[in-house]
Amino acid sequence: MDVTLHLAQDPDADALLGRSPLAALTGMLLDQQIPMEWAFKGPATIAERLGADDLDAHEIAAYDPDAFAALLSEKPAVHRYPGSMAGRIQQLCQYLVEHYDGDAEAVWRGVDDGKELLKRLQDLPGFGKQKAQIFLALLGKQLGVRPAGWREAAGAYGEDEAFRSVADITGPESLVKVRAHKQELKAAAKAAKAAKKPGA
Repeated sequence: MDVTLHLAQDPDADALLGRSPLAALTGMLLDQQIPMEWAFKGPATIAERLGADDLDAHEIAAYDPDAFAALLSEKPAVHRYPGSMAGRIQQLCQYLVEHYDGDAEAVWRGVDDGKELLKRLQDLPGFGKQKAQIFLALLGKQLGVRPAGWREAAGAYGEDEAFRSVADITGPESLVKVRAHKQELKAAAKAAKAAKKPGA
């Protein structure tokens, strides 16, 4: 795995995401309740604070939880909720060590069925169905991991030029389109909620 991604909008952070399966999974895990670029810059920040060029699942899994939480909480914090996200990243790494000997790429390497890959991703701690489908779409669209039926397994996120998620971001232009789509969804959800209120 060595491709150019544009998710952090930062050359060094994006280079790490493109060459490190664990960094890509960690960025996806962090991608909630904060701007996407902040989330996907997180893996590079963590690696830098660990004094490493890459993330190591064994090292993170075995790290003292309080010390790891403190590492993510240093300014600038890796996430809006650095303590709880530190725990989630360690859970992810512990799962990878237990089930894949710490090799994140083994989650998808050699898998020839889209449904099976989606199941494997959903089994990861912190990955619900939507997050798993988005990551599956990212694997297929940008990382060349395309088992049979991957688009169908990824649902709407697998559609060509859907501009629904990080899977479709290849530069500033597509980032704007994805942002616009997310804002439309938020506005629609807000309108639906307002319509449900009594007397609306």
